[in-house]
Amino acid sequence: MGHHRKALRTTAVGAVSATLVAGTALGLAPTAQAAPNPIRFVDITGDGGTVLKANVVTPAGADGTHRYPLLVMPTSWGLPQVEYLAQAQKLADSGYVVVTYNVRGFWQSGGEIEVAGPPDIADASKVIDWALAHTPSDAGHIGMAGVSYGAGISLLTAAHDKRVRAVASLSGWADLIGSIYSGRTQHVQAAALLDGASVVTGRQSAELRQVFDDFYASNLAKEPELVAWGKKRSAATYVDQINKNGAAVMLANAWGDTIFPPNQYADFYEKLTGPKRLEMRPGDHATAEMTGLFGLPNDVWKDTERWFDHYLRGEDNGIDREQPVQLKSRSAGGYEGYPDWKSAGATHRKIALAGTTTIRTNVNSGADGGVVFLSSILDQVAQLPPMASIPLLPRRWAAVWQSEKYATAQQVRGTATLHTTLTPTKESGTLVAYLYDVGPLGLGKLVTNAPYTFHGRTPGKPFGVDLELYSTAYDVPAGHRLALVVDTVDPLYIEHNPSGAQLTFSSPANDPSYVSVPLREQ
Repeated sequence: MGHHRKALRTTAVGAVSATLVAGTALGLAPTAQAAPNPIRFVDITGDGGTVLKANVVTPAGADGTHRYPLLVMPTSWGLPQVEYLAQAQKLADSGYVVVTYNVRGFWQSGGEIEVAGPPDIADASKVIDWALAHTPSDAGHIGMAGVSYGAGISLLTAAHDKRVRAVASLSGWADLIGSIYSGRTQHVQAAALLDGASVVTGRQSAELRQVFDDFYASNLAKEPELVAWGKKRSAATYVDQINKNGAAVMLANAWGDTIFPPNQYADFYEKLTGPKRLEMRPGDHATAEMTGLFGLPNDVWKDTERWFDHYLRGEDNGIDREQPVQLKSRSAGGYEGYPDWKSAGATHRKIALAGTTTIRTNVNSGADGGVVFLSSILDQVAQLPPMASIPLLPRRWAAVWQSEKYATAQQVRGTATLHTTLTPTKESGTLVAYLYDVGPLGLGKLVTNAPYTFHGRTPGKPFGVDLELYSTAYDVPAGHRLALVVDTVDPLYIEHNPSGAQLTFSSPANDPSYVSVPLREQ
């Protein structure tokens, strides 16, 4: 397993290198065409004297006699300071001063990578200080926006700096541990991608290197430290402060985000009490925002600008009167508006997981969640999610339950949940649950999945398992079935099944097993 993880990290470094070279060109291309607004490349002194490389875009004709709303945009993980220039130009055209900066530890900025730790939040406040002193920006109208890493830093800054009045957090996280360690399972491909990107484009701190090493090694002795490290870097930890400060928060994510799955964003959204908006679309991590970084028309960036126009410029554009939850199905159709998250899947239909089934471990049954980025991008552009032939899945390594055929289309919206009783033969283990849309020929298209790991259990003693699968929006056609498949190996995750272990699933009469599927009201 150790050699496999090393190879995976090496592959990730190569893949990330190619991606980041393309991303750099992506950020530069739009600005080469036309730059009507003045751009300055500047050095900003961050927390502790660390130099942050930044650029400033101001509205054309700004002469210091008028103040403009300020937008501060921290870069994504591994991308250079030119990442947002196309959008910065558009926003400056609309009357904003825009400051984008490379976060500490990456590219030409100084310092080491802190993973949205306290120095990163202090840096964001220092950038605001600098902008107020050196640009025609308005101290009473400040917003932050970012993609991925920049999204997380923007949310965290809103919790710690009352000057931030509006945030657009795009493809970000609110719960870091709930993202890369959900179900107490290491999301190894996601971690390897982040690790590889930071090796290629930045300087890891000793703390970050140790976190990655302990993560890959499944060092349970360090698990409490990992959880504490992640909580300090999660906006969900500071939701009360965000609510107290009153910033207007827009969250946008993709259903297939393999770095920051959508569940943690939806949970966080429900806890916000101020002005808020949640948008979910097909795609993977940051792919929904990508065309906007080229300067092309893009729904996410359009709504981001509308959000700031209303909450920073006071424009009556109607965004505050729209349904605050906007979802787009992976299957087809336009946006669906809901008053809150739970209303999206207002009806729940249970599929019984009857009988007793035992599976062996350590072998990939053929059901899996695909490959980070590639699978969800194929789903986004061609509606081709990972597939499996359900009748051909080997029952020695995969447990399978199916619903009846549905007479009408089933519009899955929200978070499916699994409840079952598990009896292991070893004290530790991992299972991965998959929900498939199964057509007449038995071909299953992946609707959603999630991993679950346990430690310290008594062999032979049953215990209850409750698992949230990743939130999604997917339309199951009439005449199809839903199938729940459970196996123990998936390339997306690290497994914890000792050699020769077996898992038995049962459905006691007093505690029946089921998967509950949230459905849109027809």
